Amino acid sequence: MRGSWAFRRLISRKNLVWRYHDGFPHLFASVHPLNTTISPAQPAEQPVDAFASTRFVLVEPSHPGNVGAAARALKTMGFSRLVVVAPKIPFVTREPEAIAMASGADDVLASAQVVETLADALSGVHWSIALTARTREYGPPQMAPRPAVAKACEQGRGGGAIALVFGNERVGLSNADVERCSAIAHIPANPAYSSLNLAQAVQVLAYELRLALLDRPETAPVAAAESTIASAPSDEIEGMYAHLEQALVALDFLDPANPKKLMSRLRRLFSRSGLEHEEVNILRGIAKHILLRVKR
Repeated sequence: MRGSWAFRRLISRKNLVWRYHDGFPHLFASVHPLNTTISPAQPAEQPVDAFASTRFVLVEPSHPGNVGAAARALKTMGFSRLVVVAPKIPFVTREPEAIAMASGADDVLASAQVVETLADALSGVHWSIALTARTREYGPPQMAPRPAVAKACEQGRGGGAIALVFGNERVGLSNADVERCSAIAHIPANPAYSSLNLAQAVQVLAYELRLALLDRPETAPVAAAESTIASAPSDEIEGMYAHLEQALVALDFLDPANPKKLMSRLRRLFSRSGLEHEEVNILRGIAKHILLRVKR
């Protein structure tokens, strides 16, 4: 019964209802969403220090100087957690150019984590913002930096870890990387000359996030936690998508040889609702039973 209630809550956030068509249940858009009551979350025992915990993730950076300058940008805004994904130059944080450009933020640079994949960088993260210079046909909701970091702060108050993700200097983030994130942010720069280098983009987002965090009343973390439930961690959601894809293939609903954009569309749908831990478990339960039924 509890699973049915939580699934109804998820569907109601998308304004969807079950209706029968050709003898089978389908989901349709509804003008009148289901009337449900969301139970408040329990306040976290200890408020999360967002300045210390927020991850700034650089995906495949090419130039050591940009990594060092990004570390400097973090420290000037009070942040300290830098994560580098598959840098083009191994041991990039030890490069003389990186150290020189850090210019006093050597501690942030030295403590930077270097990982192989974005999945590793986002492990345990509940809300992530992908910074991109171009619009995407698919992917999570698109926002300006200020509302994006405001949403990130809400997740932080609910006890969730947050991350800001930046792409390679030349090609930016891949579509797959963008789809792994919770939201897209685009800096509304001068359209006639919108070129920002990596460290400048990091500085802008770090500044916006700092303002949002400092603007919170001292009592906000506990008060907001009573009404905010953190989204499920990134690794849980990715596991759910893999499980769901297996189930759709087993049903012959998804053709692996010609998948079109089905999974991208499903990612976009669920990213708009903001999946919680229990909802991820429900969807995985559905996928599990589909696979069990198909194997009979």
